[in-house]
Amino acid sequence: MKQSIKIIKERLFDPTFNDPAFLQELLADERAGVQKLLQQYEKQLVKQQLLREKYEEMMRFENEAFQQGARFIAGLDEVGRGPLAGPVVSAAVILPKECQILGLNDSKQLSAKKREELFIEIQNKAVAVGIGVVSPEEIDRINIYQASRLAMKEALIDLAVKPEHLLIDAMTIETDIPQQSLIKGDARSISIAAASIIAKVYRDNLMKDFHDVYPFYGFDQNAGYGTKVHLEGLAAHGICPIHRKTFAPVKQYL
Repeated sequence: MKQSIKIIKERLFDPTFNDPAFLQELLADERAGVQKLLQQYEKQLVKQQLLREKYEEMMRFENEAFQQGARFIAGLDEVGRGPLAGPVVSAAVILPKECQILGLNDSKQLSAKKREELFIEIQNKAVAVGIGVVSPEEIDRINIYQASRLAMKEALIDLAVKPEHLLIDAMTIETDIPQQSLIKGDARSISIAAASIIAKVYRDNLMKDFHDVYPFYGFDQNAGYGTKVHLEGLAAHGICPIHRKTFAPVKQYL
């Protein structure tokens, strides 16, 4: 008796599936539903192979550092330079040498659902994760560029393991640890991509919490960026304590 389409689908798309004989049986199965599942399975194999190739490509800078003797390599990235409200957040992530987290990329290129999934996987697999948060008041005091650098230094200090090499997205920081600044590093290095995802999800969750306290600006949807809802909230209610007072158009409401 032939297996049902539902059972075949569950077996075929189980992450641990590896049964060439079963695949041969399915190829001989003339049911349209089975042949459609096989087509989907083939597409998934191709997609997984492309993700593996992308991952290997994004390991280039890590591999160079490993070859030079570094054991612990930290990727650093920040999020939240552009918003009108909320802190700037940085993350530092050290991944194991033998690690594979398929799908790592610049956090802006990923869906919110995919970021959340990768956030959990990174936390589970990383050697260490550090977070740095710099407040809106400090951003107003020292400017956003210096605040971003400060957040990165705080994330580095927050790591439970001291790295021996740093890969940083488009920035340098004051440290005695050897560092590389990579333009668009969050799309070129797995470590920086991982840091980008950690920082983005962490900050988005902070802004959702702020939305509960200051509900007029849509922080749960816009993360503090100057969307229509946010600007309308400013016009109707003025500023709140987490607005950046040196940023236009916030300063016109002081």
